[in-house]
Amino acid sequence: TTHRDTLGADDAAGFADRSGIYVGSGGGAYNSQYEYFPLMSESHGDLQAFGRELGSAVNPMWLLRTLPNNVLCHVGIKYNLKGSNACITNHSAGGTLAVIEAAEALRHGEADRAVAVGHDAPIEPQLVLYYHQCGLLASDTVRPFELARNGSLFGEGAGAFTLETERAAADRNATVLGEVLGGGYATEATGLLAIRDDGDGLARAIAGALDDAGLAPRDVGMIVAHGNGTLQSDASEAAAIRTCFGTGENAPPVTAFKWAIGHLIAAAGIVEAVVALAALRERIVPGVATLTNLDPDCAGLRVSSAAQKPRSNVALILCRGFAGTNAALLVSAR
Repeated sequence: TTHRDTLGADDAAGFADRSGIYVGSGGGAYNSQYEYFPLMSESHGDLQAFGRELGSAVNPMWLLRTLPNNVLCHVGIKYNLKGSNACITNHSAGGTLAVIEAAEALRHGEADRAVAVGHDAPIEPQLVLYYHQCGLLASDTVRPFELARNGSLFGEGAGAFTLETERAAADRNATVLGEVLGGGYATEATGLLAIRDDGDGLARAIAGALDDAGLAPRDVGMIVAHGNGTLQSDASEAAAIRTCFGTGENAPPVTAFKWAIGHLIAAAGIVEAVVALAALRERIVPGVATLTNLDPDCAGLRVSSAAQKPRSNVALILCRGFAGTNAALLVSAR
């Protein structure tokens, strides 16, 4: 990530009309809405009474504080990013889609460089209760692909990439850490919490990413799975990986990171892409420390509690979200 305050005047001028920003954001800060809950209770459903008291009982900035594009706005102002932009609120796929859209902007000549960001902070009462009621939270820890897994846990955080064309990077003598090779996305269109057992949507997202990058399955050196630790999602993700890559030694090694950092929701994909790029540069596929007994429904995956070696410098990062959204991102290390 490039911070504008470290750039010289000539470089800083480039972060303007030809520089974009793409943000994968959570749906908003629900805790900013709690201020008017007492008033809702006191007005007993009388919307006129609620409206009359709202201005004096609630901070008038409550709506602006919850807008999901706040990060895009303030980062754009701080770093003078005045080019193409988008704020993507697509649950867990948001951060990954921000990277894909930023790369597309560069490909199509809409920008010379673009900052891609994913951020989320889901640990608040309303969301924790919601996920608990949906049966998605683990009782202790996250165990991707483990037979005894029983759910996921939240984390909070953010990740960012500065993407540039080869020419833009060369013009400022930038240190290039890697390359975005391609991306794909697909929906299963089966319901808010429904997941197809065969992993069809994720398999199509993977196929789209490979086609976008002009790569074959054998070119992928490691897979960073979504691996959220829920029973159905992990099993269907394993099915999608088997569909696209086969099993055993024919398939690339697989890992997952949510056991270590939790589920960052909108930030998950981009943070895991950052970690994947670092792992590729170190020539290592980190193990899944909470894996002791692979679920037979996930059989065929080359996933291990021990570190493995990537078979190339290309990583595939997978993410899935509510309403059947799936995204896949291919990056390579330099």
